[in-house]
Amino acid sequence: MAWGMVKKRSPYLTSTFTFVIMDKNLANETNPNKNLEETLQGFADLNLIIDVDGVVLDYKPGYFLQPGIPEISPGQKIQDIFSPAVADKFSHALSEVRQTGTGTMFEYKQYLLPDREFWFDARLAPISESRFVFTARDITQCKETEYRMKQHVQQLSVLRSIDLAIASGLDLNLLLSMLLDQLNELMQIDAVAVLLLNSKTNLLEFTTGKGFRSSSLLYTHLKLGEGCAGRVAMERKLLNIPDLKENQMEFWRSPFFVIENFVAYYGVPLIAKGRVLGVLELFHRSVLQPNADWLSFLNMIAGQAAIAIDNAVMFRELQKSNVELSLAYDATIEGLSRALDLRDRETEEHTRRVSDTTVKLAAHLGIGGSNLIHIRRGAILHDIGKVAIPDRILFKPGPLADDEWTIMRRHPDIAVELLASVSYLEPAMEIPHWHHEKWDGTGYPDHLHGETIPYSARLFALVDVYDALTSNRPYRNAWSKQKTIQYIESQSGKHFDPAIVPKFVNYMNGHPN
Repeated sequence: MAWGMVKKRSPYLTSTFTFVIMDKNLANETNPNKNLEETLQGFADLNLIIDVDGVVLDYKPGYFLQPGIPEISPGQKIQDIFSPAVADKFSHALSEVRQTGTGTMFEYKQYLLPDREFWFDARLAPISESRFVFTARDITQCKETEYRMKQHVQQLSVLRSIDLAIASGLDLNLLLSMLLDQLNELMQIDAVAVLLLNSKTNLLEFTTGKGFRSSSLLYTHLKLGEGCAGRVAMERKLLNIPDLKENQMEFWRSPFFVIENFVAYYGVPLIAKGRVLGVLELFHRSVLQPNADWLSFLNMIAGQAAIAIDNAVMFRELQKSNVELSLAYDATIEGLSRALDLRDRETEEHTRRVSDTTVKLAAHLGIGGSNLIHIRRGAILHDIGKVAIPDRILFKPGPLADDEWTIMRRHPDIAVELLASVSYLEPAMEIPHWHHEKWDGTGYPDHLHGETIPYSARLFALVDVYDALTSNRPYRNAWSKQKTIQYIESQSGKHFDPAIVPKFVNYMNGHPN
């Protein structure tokens, strides 16, 4: 067959095959070779003349006629040269050209060697009413280059995703899930696992995996130097086992590992800032023959993944530290509040009630995040300045005299003096400092008015007064809820922010909307 010469010679990776199709009657011309020579004199590649039925009439071997390559025999059909799929494409193209009178082109692939796929760029064009030129140029190298470029783009996309994960402080579990999904798809590996080094136990522990048929590696705990992953971590270099069936090693300690039927293994250390964080393991159920690009990308992605894991672990630990620090802060605040409670038992219940109500009201009005935390802290500490007020004034059963009021009204300033050096409480000081200010400017200690009073202080003032009026005092009985709300409504625009009063009243009446 005409294509037989390609099956036996690899130089055809860069060859061009040209088929000229003409009417059968042209075969009876006096000198068809002369016609071929004139038609294809500009071609240096192998050319064939065949009729419209696909029968080879003549050929011009060009510089590809070499010893050992069989000559093309006239009478062969092009359909016998091509595979059925390619022959169908050729027939369709020929029909199209004969109908339209214009040329066409298409690509096709064919296995010319047992283990090698070749791509061709085919072009078919008329040169007369009964003649056609068909050129099939080998574009295998171009296709391989195109495939590599596509792979490189995908690899860059994966690396970009990891970079974004590093920048965003992505959760470790989400990061590893994303990494394994992309590795499986991009590197065409059957299974991937990540073992992370536990800094407390100094053991490599299975963290996550994808593509496994069993839980054979789920409970892996390896010492450094133990097993494949332990060797990778200890030696800090890539380990490849081409055939696990011949090198069973430690995997066969698990009876379930046999059903995985893995053949090839790669282990890569995850190293960031000079520290081994874990091991990335790749398993495949057939022989792997990776090229240099594949291995280079494996090392590259392991390096980037290690950085991302390091950041995610640090972020997680930082979050844990922040939670612990926040708990310590709150415990400190509670301790400060208890200092006042020890003097006045009644204050303890009042502080708990106004803190809970203020936080719930603030959340209902759309305040969230750290602002809600600062409001809670401020509410707890709203009367902390009273620790410096003498007992004779703080616990006086009757009305205070003018000079006593002067001292009592210093407690907001005392709170500021007391807590000014505690930097983390600075955002929470609005309530202790200004919760006794009034909308009309007649409050204390700074006679602020309107919206110059911080919003949190305006909000808390409503809750504070409501709780104070609905609680028993040594010098009066508690007011009813209805009477208290009527009083608060009467103080709208005087004591209280007129925009907040209706919302507060609705909230306290159980009609939050």
